Amino acid sequence: MRADRLLTTLLLLQNRGRLTAPQLAAELEVSVRTVYRDIEALAASGVPVYAERGPAGGFRLLDGYRTRLTGLTGEEADSLALAGMPAAAAELGLGADLATASLKLAAALPAELGERARRVQERFHLDAPGWFRDADPVPFLAQVAAAVWEGSRLRVRYRRWRGEVDRDLHPLGLVLKGGIWYLVAAVDGTPRTYRVSRLLAVEPLGQPVARPADFDLADYWAGSARALEAARYQGEARLRVSPRGRRLMPMMFGAAGARAVREAGPADRDGWAELTLPVEAVPVAVTDLLRLGAEAEVLNPPELRAALAATVRELADRYR
Repeated sequence: MRADRLLTTLLLLQNRGRLTAPQLAAELEVSVRTVYRDIEALAASGVPVYAERGPAGGFRLLDGYRTRLTGLTGEEADSLALAGMPAAAAELGLGADLATASLKLAAALPAELGERARRVQERFHLDAPGWFRDADPVPFLAQVAAAVWEGSRLRVRYRRWRGEVDRDLHPLGLVLKGGIWYLVAAVDGTPRTYRVSRLLAVEPLGQPVARPADFDLADYWAGSARALEAARYQGEARLRVSPRGRRLMPMMFGAAGARAVREAGPADRDGWAELTLPVEAVPVAVTDLLRLGAEAEVLNPPELRAALAATVRELADRYR
């Protein structure tokens, strides 16, 4: 562990220039005293590192010095697939490997390319999870990821809407969608999708996975997403929507709301326009459309209009 830390210290100084002991301690998650001991060890091994005194001081390498100890370990190479997603890498237990791999890559780049990479890192940041939602607890994610990587079967207990079930799974891949982890696994030869946070127990079976020869994770996920989108909507609602309501619809209904607004009919003198919105079952549609408040009126279908009117009357009676 100390050898890894010494190499990381060396790469940090090479890539970032002058760093103070507290800055190094924060990066390495060690004490300041440990940093001083590591700096002494680097100097004793022949690395030209020296300290600059004063408020703007810190440790730095002699100008022009570059280490060539930049080879990647297997774990570090694996982690590069998650470059730009440090939180996801940390959840998979690859956070430290990703950080070290990034430092090694930066150290191996020519000076000009290294500077370009630093500018990109300073100016662009990926934050995958959605707003206003805590991340799912995923206590079994590391075990699932290990089974996916090793091609090893799992026995799991899974929480469905209708209760808990036990399943023997052939893990095929992991997908991170909107900050939520999903396991794609075969059951009786058919790929299915499981939300990792709903796993209640995981037992590695130590048996090889029967992986379909033609299975492609990205293709499966794209097709599964399309099928879910098609199954989600059970009908269409014809709405009359105010200007403010049309501005709200993309935020409330996502791509379906944005598409409905783009395809809306001409506005009347008051700015209201008719449009068609895909909806789920009537009870779900009522809840969704209530978020628009008085900015929308349901014109069709009659059963949705009646259900919404009944809900509004009930609310009015309750708050009277």
